[in-house]
Formats: sequence, C-alpha cells, structure tokens
Amino acid sequence: MTITRRTAIAAGLSLPFIARGGAAQAQAVSRSETLLLVQEYGPNSLDMQGIGSSQPVNGVALNCYDRLLRFKPVPIPGGGGNTIAMGELEGELAESWQLASDGMSCTFKLRDATFHSGRKVTAKDVKWSLDRAVSIGGFATTQMNAGSLEKPEQFVVVDDKTLRIDFIRKDKMTLPNLAVTIPFVFDSELAIKNGGDDPWAKDYLKNNIAGSGAYKVESWKPGVETIYVRNDAWTCGKLPSLRRIIARDIASPSTRRALIERGDADISYGLPPKDFKDLADAGKVNVVGVPIPNGVWGCYLNTQVGPFKDVRLRQAVAWVMPYEKMLQASLFGRGVDMSGGPETPKVAWPQPFPYKTDVAKAKALVDAAGGGFSTTLLFDAGNATVAEPMSVLIKEALATIGINVEISKVPGANFRGEIQKKTNPMVLNRFAGWLDYPDYYLFWTMHGNNSIFNIAAYQNPALDKLVDEARFTADKAVYDKSVVEFIKLVNVEVPMVPIAQPTHDVAMQKSIGGYQFQPCREPDFRYLTKG
Repeated sequence: MTITRRTAIAAGLSLPFIARGGAAQAQAVSRSETLLLVQEYGPNSLDMQGIGSSQPVNGVALNCYDRLLRFKPVPIPGGGGNTIAMGELEGELAESWQLASDGMSCTFKLRDATFHSGRKVTAKDVKWSLDRAVSIGGFATTQMNAGSLEKPEQFVVVDDKTLRIDFIRKDKMTLPNLAVTIPFVFDSELAIKNGGDDPWAKDYLKNNIAGSGAYKVESWKPGVETIYVRNDAWTCGKLPSLRRIIARDIASPSTRRALIERGDADISYGLPPKDFKDLADAGKVNVVGVPIPNGVWGCYLNTQVGPFKDVRLRQAVAWVMPYEKMLQASLFGRGVDMSGGPETPKVAWPQPFPYKTDVAKAKALVDAAGGGFSTTLLFDAGNATVAEPMSVLIKEALATIGINVEISKVPGANFRGEIQKKTNPMVLNRFAGWLDYPDYYLFWTMHGNNSIFNIAAYQNPALDKLVDEARFTADKAVYDKSVVEFIKLVNVEVPMVPIAQPTHDVAMQKSIGGYQFQPCREPDFRYLTKG
C-alpha cells in the first residue's frame, strides 16, 4: 500500500498538525512539539489496575500517573537511547527514601506534587492507591504480591508528606516493584467522590484519569486514537519537551510502515520484525532494538485439562518444534533461539533449553502416550505479525507426529480474559517479566500462586519451594543452586516450550531523540524529543 501526504491527510492521519479546537490551539502547539505514534491497537481502559486491561494500558499508567520510584535510565549498549538499570532507582513522587536499620521498612518523603485536578498529592493518596493495588484482585494484586506487598496494613501514613511501608519479609524485589507501572498514585478524593458504592471507583477510573503524571488524556476513542497533552504543572521530573501526543490505532502493519517511511508518522511500535529489519537495512529511519529482559516467546501446554496433562506429549511438542524456521520466518532473526542448550543450566533467564528439533523422538513419545489427536492453539491477534506465522509452523510440525492443530486467534483486547480461563490446550504467547530475575519469571508463569500468566495452569510444590527459596534468600550460593534446580525441573516438565527471546524494536524518524525503553514495553513520552 502506498500512502502519499495527500492521502494521509485525507484519511485524517496528519490531523495532529491541523487545528483541533481552533486556530489559537494550533498556534500554541507547533508541529515540533507534537508527536504522532502509530500502533496496532491502543488501550481498552485507562486503569491498568482494572481487571482485563490490555497491554497498552501500561502506557497510560506510565505517562499519566506517578509512582513513588522509577528505574534509572542508562545508555543502550548499542546506542539509540536508554534502557533501565534494574538495580538502580530514583525518586518520582518520592523526594527521598530511607530503609530502616533492620531492613524491615522503608520511609518515603514526598516531593511537592499536584494532581491534574489541582489538589496536592499527600501520603493519604499514596496509601489509598497502594491499598487499592493489593486489594483489587487480578493482575494488579498478583504484581504487588510479587514484591511482597500484600496487605493494606503495610502502608502507613506518618504525616501529609511521609509514608512508611512495612515489610512482611526481606524481598529483593520490593523496592524495584514500586517502580513498575502498577503501583501508581491516584487522586483518592476525586476517585472516591466519583466512585459511588464502589470503594475502588473501578468504573470511574476505567474511563477517567485521576493522576499527577507528566501527561493528561485529552481524548480517548477506543480502537481509534488516544490524545495526550502535557501537564505543565508536573514536578516529578524534567518537563517533557513534547506538548502533545497522538497515539493512533492502525491495524494494518503495511499502512503503519508506509506512514513511517513517508515521514507522515514520527514513531511506531509493534511493526512486524521483517519491517523493522527492512527499515534498519534501508537506513532512512532509526530502528532501536533491545533484547527484551526476562522475555520469551513460548508455547504454553495446559497441564490440568486436555491431552497435555501427559508430560510425554509436552516433551513431544518440545522435540518437534521447528525452532530455527520460527526464528527466521516470524522474527526475521530479531531474537535469540532458545533451543539446543546444555543439559546443566546456567544461573540465567532466558537461556536455551536442551530440546532441539528431533521428529523421531517426538513421534515415539506421542506413540507411547496413545497416538495422535486433535487440539487447538490460541494466540493474541494483537501479536499476529509474529504469532501467526509461528502458529502455522507449529501446526505443520505437529502434523508430522499425528497431532492435528486448529489455530484460533483472539482480539488483543480480549486475550487476557481468555487466558485467565486456563482452559486452552495450547497458547502461544510472548511474556516478559518486568523485574529481570529468573525466579521472578517463574513466579509469574509456573508458580503455584497461579497468576494469569501461568497459562499452563502448572502446579508443582517442588518448583514453588525452589522459586521461593531463590526469591527470598540472601545467600548467593543458595540462590544459584535453586535457580539451576528449578530450570532443570521445568526442562523435564515442559509446561512451556521456550521458542525465542525477542528484540523489542521501535522505528523513529531521525528527528526523534530521547528514546527510553521501559520494562512494560510501552512508549515513554516523557523523555522523547523532536528536533
């Protein structure tokens, strides 16, 4: 598809540079202060703590709300912008923080910050927000639990500008977990006022922002676009240079690519890997790629219902996967193959595991388990550019060992609700843990707490013991041993077949600077510049 500037304007694709709300506004926000992002799909909610919120809602939380802490930016080794230092934190709403001498609490002093409503941010707002996160259920509560933040009693208001968090155990993930997108701070008075009978104002906050962040949502049209405007009163960091962001949802990857190539869009996430490869090779725009920390494309096999309750069939799938073909046909080499690793694992995640393509071994396991059968493979349509060709190759490979696979794709906005059912025999998914530790990844995807991302519904007390041991020990030797042992265990049990560690890519015009990779893999508008 070829797009000219004329057809782009006709389609409304260059609207950010045409007056919205009159000539005065058009003059007030110049093209150099406006960014047009084109993406496959946008947020289905404005509340990342809400049940069923889609992946892009993380971007709303990141830009429109503040947290106590954030990760410190550090340069990407290959250049092109910044990534984050997992072990280095800096204050966002917190002006300072102090760990207690016994290591069992941390006291935060709040900076002078103001909500979009004009109210001052207080420790009471922070407590209400953290209480909500640990109480609301679903992904938000499990995420908080991942850092041993589990109950409202842990959050103590000392005075208007001071909050103390009491720890229930020493957990290396507690403070980093305060820097991810979930524990963001609401204007509690505004939320309660509009919440009706709901103490957490879920309906109101699903459709309205009540934050203090660097950007406000001016307009949200689900499936069409989200428009952000800068909060000029933001005090939790350097005021962003971009005053207006238009994040436009365009399902067609060829259209998004054409807009970037023609200069009609400034930045794009979520293009197919082939397009990123082609754009990087052509050199007309900048392509920045970061291997996703703690990230894996994997095929999850349901261990509780359906045929894959039999471990032999899970192992058969691992032996028959066409790993190299999938890496090239779906990721176009923009990733790391996860097959053919050593029998003895390293203390690392992700890492290649011992399986590689061996059709004869796979067929023998299927025969031993009773022969072929039919099943279904589910994936997120929002990731179709990678997941669809990968699914087709999996279907073809499994057919050679007598397993007939029907492929099913679910709209991105509905995918999390679907995987939460834990009834699908096979699910292809890319998961990346926000905190870059092996035990953190397995806490989410294979631990008996049975989070939404434990898509295989895997339950194994022996694994839980090893993961918990690694999570809470202060002894490096114990940690290393636990990690090696739990990776050995999942190599045998195969609740998920790791396929590849993907690269997180973004394409930008050469006038765009300040790229900042975040663990949630959503655009951070606060650092971007437009020259």
